[in-house]
Amino acid sequence: MSLVRRCSRTACGRPAVATLTYVYADSTAVLGPLATYAEPHCYDLCAEHSERLTAPRGWDVVRLTDGSAPSRPTGDDLEALANAVREAARPPERAAGAGGAGQGGPHPGETRRGHLRVLRSPDS
Repeated sequence: MSLVRRCSRTACGRPAVATLTYVYADSTAVLGPLATYAEPHCYDLCAEHSERLTAPRGWDVVRLTDGSAPSRPTGDDLEALANAVREAARPPERAAGAGGAGQGGPHPGETRRGHLRVLRSPDS
């Protein structure tokens, strides 16, 4: 019996590095670090298959990291960085003259998209 757990994908014999589980009630696929033991309703995936994972249309994918690997910037991170650079490059009189917009609110003519969600930990 092998002590190394293998990828659950058919015809893939690479070692597993992540565990995939589904939360059907929330239409969410959760991909996290390799679980300490094999669960019957979870799938162990190798590095390649965990990177290429997609979910069915209408489902969300939540990727949990164990903190040891450096995280990659997401589209939201890049958008926030671009907005910060634009704000820093704006002339001071325009930022001050925009009223309440200088305190982080949207500028006239801009709309703010609500694309962030709060995820509660299972402990709370």
